[in-house]
Formats: sequence, C-alpha cells, structure tokens
Amino acid sequence: MIEGLMIGLGAAFSLQNLLMVIAGCLIGTFIGMLPGLGPMSIIAIMIPVAITIGDPSAALILLAGVYYGAIFGGSTSSILLNAPGVAGTVATSFDGYPLARKGMAGKALTIAAISSFAGGTIGAILLMVFAPMLSTVALLFHSAEYFALMVVGLSAIAAFAGTGNVAKAILMTVLGLIMATVGEGALFNMPRFTMGLMDLQSGFSFITLAMAMFALPEAIFLVLNPARSAQSGGDAGKITGLRVSREEARKIVPVISRQSIQGFFIGVLPGAGATIASFLGYAVERNIASKEEQEEFGHGSIKGLAAPETANNAACTGSFVPLLTLGIPGSGTTAILLGALIALNVTPGPRLMIDDPQIFWAVIISMYIGNLVLLILNLPLIPYIAKVLAIPRNYLIPFILFFTLMGSYIGQNNSTELLILVGMGVGATILKFADYPLAPLLIGFILGSMLEDNFSRSMQLYDGIGFVLDRPMTLGLLVIAALLVVIPSYRARRARARQQGVAEGD
Repeated sequence: MIEGLMIGLGAAFSLQNLLMVIAGCLIGTFIGMLPGLGPMSIIAIMIPVAITIGDPSAALILLAGVYYGAIFGGSTSSILLNAPGVAGTVATSFDGYPLARKGMAGKALTIAAISSFAGGTIGAILLMVFAPMLSTVALLFHSAEYFALMVVGLSAIAAFAGTGNVAKAILMTVLGLIMATVGEGALFNMPRFTMGLMDLQSGFSFITLAMAMFALPEAIFLVLNPARSAQSGGDAGKITGLRVSREEARKIVPVISRQSIQGFFIGVLPGAGATIASFLGYAVERNIASKEEQEEFGHGSIKGLAAPETANNAACTGSFVPLLTLGIPGSGTTAILLGALIALNVTPGPRLMIDDPQIFWAVIISMYIGNLVLLILNLPLIPYIAKVLAIPRNYLIPFILFFTLMGSYIGQNNSTELLILVGMGVGATILKFADYPLAPLLIGFILGSMLEDNFSRSMQLYDGIGFVLDRPMTLGLLVIAALLVVIPSYRARRARARQQGVAEGD
C-alpha cells in the first residue's frame, strides 16, 4: 500500500493532473448549482473531452472531480432555492432551506461546505485503507440484500414526517411507490399505467418530480403569499453569521464522524449510492437525537443539514470501491464512468491495482486534493452566493421558474415534461396546503424502482419469497427495518402515556 501511495502521490501532483483536479471541481461545482444539470449529464458530455486527453489517470481524475464537485455544489440550489436538481441533495433541502429562510443562508452554506469536505476526505481515507477488503464484502450483497436495504430506507420515513402525522407520511410514501411503477416494469418488459402516452414509456423523470415537489410549490407560495418573501427577504439580504460557533461545531462534529463512516459503507454497495446514504443519514440522526432536537428537524436543524451533506459526499467516494476493484458501477454516474474507463482501454477489476497502480492510487490521492480545492473555492464565495436570497421577489420568482422549467426540459429533452411538471407542481402545492409532507413521496419514488427490480430478481432466482429465510443477511436487514418502525412508535406511545399520567396527576 505504501508503494502504491508513493506512485499515486507522484502521479496526482503532476502539473497536468493538478490542473485536471481543479478543472473538474470547478465544472462540477457550477453544474451542481444549476437545478436539473446533474453529474450524469455533464460527465456524459465530457467523455469525448476526457478521451482526447490521452492519459487515462488524468481523464479519470477530471471526471471524478466533476462527480464529487457536482454533489458538493448541488447543496447550493437546495439551500437557497429549495430546488434540488441532484437526487443526493434532496435531503439537504429539508433543513437547509428553512435555515436560509431564517436569514442564516451563509451559515447553512458554510455547514454544508464543511460537512461535504469532511465526508469526502474521511471517505478518501477509508477508500485508501479498506478498498481491497471491501470489494469482497460488496460481492456478498445480492439482489435479496438490496431489496432488504431498500425496505430499511423506506422504514425510516417517520423521520421525514416532522411534527405532522406519521400516517400522512406513510400515505405519501405509498403514493411515491405507485408513481415508481409507471413505465416499463422489471419483471415484464411491458409499459404499465402509461394511459397510452409514449412519453410515459420510461416512467416519470426524477428531476421533473423533484422540481414539482419542491421548487414549483415554493414559487407558487411566493406568488400567493407576498409576506412569505418579505419574512425571509429582509433577513436574507443581510448575510450575517457565516461562522459556525463553538457550540454548533460541538453539535455537528459527532454527526459528521458517524455519517462519514455510514455514508462511505453505503456507497460501497453497488446500487445504493449517495441518495440512499443521504436519506438514511438524515433518518438515523433524527432518530437518535433528543426529543427537543427532533422537533427542530425539518425546521432548520444544523444536524439535519450536516448529516445528509456528509453522507452523500462520503458515499460518492465509497462508490469508487466497486467501480475500481470489481468493475461494477454503484450508481448511474459511476456507470458512465465505467464506460469512460472502457473507452480509455482501462479494465477495472481486481487486477487494476496490480496492472495499473498509477491510475488507482492517483485517483484516490486526487480525491484528497479535490476536496481541499472544493473547500478553498466555495468558502470565500459563500457571502456572494447567499445574496441570491436578497433578490427582490419580482425577480426571484421568474428566476426559480426559469431554472425549474429548464432543468425539467433538459433532463428528458421532451416538452411533455413541462406539462407533467406543472400538473404535479399544482398537486404538490395543494398537498402542501393540506400539511402533507412531500419528502416521503420522493423517497418512495426513488427507492420504489430499485425495490421492485431487486424483489423481482430475487423472486425469479429463488422461485418465491423463500429467499427471506434462506439468506441470513436479508433477514437481518428486514429485522432492522422492523425495529426502525416499532421503536419510534413505542417511544411515541410511552411519551403519550407519560403525558396522560401527568395530566391525571394534576
């Protein structure tokens, strides 16, 4: 490993590779800030550019920089505009946007930048130490285990119910699962619930749904309630409190430590990725928080912001374990990176560290450099980025609508997406008025297709549902999912019984 590190240091600190890291981080950060233009789109566009570079390590460093730079920068639109264009930053908006509306946009962006840096850096250290070992662990996860992992993710929906009714959160999750069934199914290659529309053949677009659930209702609320922008605009224009106090740092350091490790190990699992890591990170931190802190989640909790930002960046780093050591893409973005590697005549797999150690170790060392570059790039820009909220309402509403419509259209290059966006946006606004949480719907939609794919595959492989008992790891994950549902319900029931006892005593 020491020999490999020396090779990686020599390769990563060459002038060409340093320029590739900086260019990738810059491009990724600015692309991530724009809703709808996620890392998948820009990496696909940049593959021809990467191939012309010639040096495979430099090309992969550039594309990797774009990947984690986009996740790093994706928090900006989530915090400032409530418009998460990247799936991995959806959970960031749950507490990031309420913090921005309280006039703490600068502090929210600072916490997001520090959490992202810490998650990515700790993930790079874990990648360096555990990559060969974790590649064998990742092989133990089959479709049955992935199905159980999706169930664990869905069982944490109580964390996204906030102070509202958990039954409403469950109902919205079911609606998200139903929406995930639109289009071609995993078991039968036949269109379902498309109502004869060819545009729904591949199902609903995540970007369109994310914009419809978060960004469009916010623009409609600003139109219907001018006082809403006045309440946030007056404080948001004064970019104060960029520094994180010692007390706040004491709160988020344990969160960052836990979620760096948890996020990395979730990222290692092929098919899991930054999205699941961010949702599970948010849910875990809310469930282990004190009762007073739990009430802050969804209303501007710094823990609720730090958890998903740390987890998604650590997971991005973790996703390189199956890509480099097994040749298995862990997400859609790493699938594109796999295609780029093949185009560069590099064969990822167990022999990559032996045959091309300069590529493997140069990419890992470049992640350290990249995370430092991202921090240096982002922290000085925070006061200027946060001034987006100081834009008058008359300009802010068209700004949000423009990026919402553009992001939805670019995602599919189909004008029908705009009609779907408007229809879903109006429906989401009505649900928001009725105090229904929208986050569980998006979680159900994101996890629904993966849940169905892995369940169908497991049913085919094991000729029925017997795989639940045949595979101990699957059974263990399902038990964890059951505990995630039962324990919060038990705690809530005990709290109600205690309150009734106090009231009767009075």
